[in-house]
Amino acid sequence: MKLQPYIEKLSASAEFKKFQKRYKDSFLVAGFFVLDFESEQNIYQIDYYVTSEKKVAAFTLGNTVTLQILETLNEKVPEKLDVKNNVDLDAIKGILEEEMKNRNITEEIRKIIAVIQNIKGKKVWVLNCILSGMEILKAHVDDESETVLMMERASVLDYIKKLPTVIAMPEKQQTKDDIDEQLKQLDKVKEVLQK
Repeated sequence: MKLQPYIEKLSASAEFKKFQKRYKDSFLVAGFFVLDFESEQNIYQIDYYVTSEKKVAAFTLGNTVTLQILETLNEKVPEKLDVKNNVDLDAIKGILEEEMKNRNITEEIRKIIAVIQNIKGKKVWVLNCILSGMEILKAHVDDESETVLMMERASVLDYIKKLPTVIAMPEKQQTKDDIDEQLKQLDKVKEVLQK
């Protein structure tokens, strides 16, 4: 499915009509989609930038339309997104799998987090995928040509290694023996420094 039907569903909702009356300066900036091939519980979200507030209005489409006003990560105003797009949401998995075969990546795609937005005037799908085998695949797909602009793979463990030790490992309660051992080590360091 293309972006247009989601915009039409959103436009027909009472929540969006109230939003448009209140924020006339808003414009479409992104489509955010989570495609879960295991649970089949997908998420569809359309994002508008509210110029007057310098915030993003995120509309989640389900049985009902829900709105969240979110802070932006920086001061940069996002580029306006045109409603018409070339790549069908259902075709993204096939585009990725074809490029994965070319790169000898044999894992299966379990979940895709897909964001369509304008980057430097080009409509680009920014994709983050969870693969079988604890792998994460990042890719950018050009909407117009349906070509993969960038693809890289990493292990989930690589991300865990990058976490600070304090966050990655909960701190255990120190015992008197642990503290005594640390004091002995400090005394040794002190002796070496004094020489």
